[in-house]
Amino acid sequence: MEYLKIEGEFPKLANCAVTMGKFDGIHRGHRKLVEKIRERKTLGEQAVLFAIDASSNMILTSQERASLLEKLGVDVLVECQLNDRIRHMKAENFIKEILMGDLGASYVVVGEDNRFGFERKGTPRLLMEFGEKYGFDVEILSKEMDGHRKISSTYIREALKVGNVELAEKLLGYRYRTEGVVEHGQKLGRTLGFPTLNVAWKPEKAAPRFGVYACRVKMDGTWYCGIGNLGIKPTVTDAKRILTEVYVFDYKGDAYGKYVEIEFCAFERPESRFASLEELKTQVDRDILFGMEYFRAQQ
Repeated sequence: MEYLKIEGEFPKLANCAVTMGKFDGIHRGHRKLVEKIRERKTLGEQAVLFAIDASSNMILTSQERASLLEKLGVDVLVECQLNDRIRHMKAENFIKEILMGDLGASYVVVGEDNRFGFERKGTPRLLMEFGEKYGFDVEILSKEMDGHRKISSTYIREALKVGNVELAEKLLGYRYRTEGVVEHGQKLGRTLGFPTLNVAWKPEKAAPRFGVYACRVKMDGTWYCGIGNLGIKPTVTDAKRILTEVYVFDYKGDAYGKYVEIEFCAFERPESRFASLEELKTQVDRDILFGMEYFRAQQ
C-alpha cells in the first residue's frame, strides 16, 4: 500500500475508487466503505482512502491505521492534515480540485452523514449532483447500527472511557490495542514475584479507563495471555506518565527492547493507590486469578 502524508500539494492519481472521512478507528461502519472501494479493483480502479488526520485522542494512531488498511486491501492511503486550505475550501471546490482533480475519482462512496468542505456544507446529495454532472459514480451507504444506536468513533470513545473494552471490540470488529517497545521499569514487579512488561502509551491515542484488564500480548509472532494495568501506577510513582504494565502468564524470556502488541480483553477494576507494597501484592494476586479465570472461560 502507498501511504501518502499530505502537508502541501496533493499527488496526481487517476481512475480511483475513493472514500473519505476521518476514519478514526476503522470501525465496522468504516469497513463497509473500505469493502466498496476494494470491490472496484475488479474494474481496474485503485482503492483510495482519503483520511483527515485528527492527530489527538485517536482510536488508532496514524501508523496503526495505515497497517490495518493495508491488511484490508487499500491501495493508497492519502492522509491529510486539517490545514487552512482544507478547512476553508468550499465543498464544490473540494470536489473539483481534490476528488476529481488530484485523486482522479471515477467512483466515490461515503456514509449518509458525511460532511466536507467549508462549514461542513458538502453533503452526499451534493456529491450525487456532481457525479451526475461530471460522470463519476457515487454511492451513499447507511450507517452501521448497534441496536438503535449508530456506530461511531464517539460511541467507541464513550465505551473506552468507562473501561467497556468488550463493547468497543463489538463496535470496532477487533479488540482495542496498543503497541510499542518494551522498556525498562523500576523492576518492582520482579521483586514482588510478578515481572512485568512496560510499554509507554502514545500521547495521541485515546486511553481506556485507567485500571486493570485481562490482556493478550503478541511477542515474536506468538500470543500470550496476561493481566495488565493501564495508568500512572500511583502507589509506586508520582511521575504521571501513562504506561501499560503487563504480567504475562507462562513467559520467562527477556522481552526488553521487543516490539509488542497488547490487546485489552476485559476490565476488572479501576487503578488504585495502595497503602503498602504488601497490600499491592495481595491485590495483584487477585488480579492474576481474575485473568486466568477469564481466559479459561474463553477456551
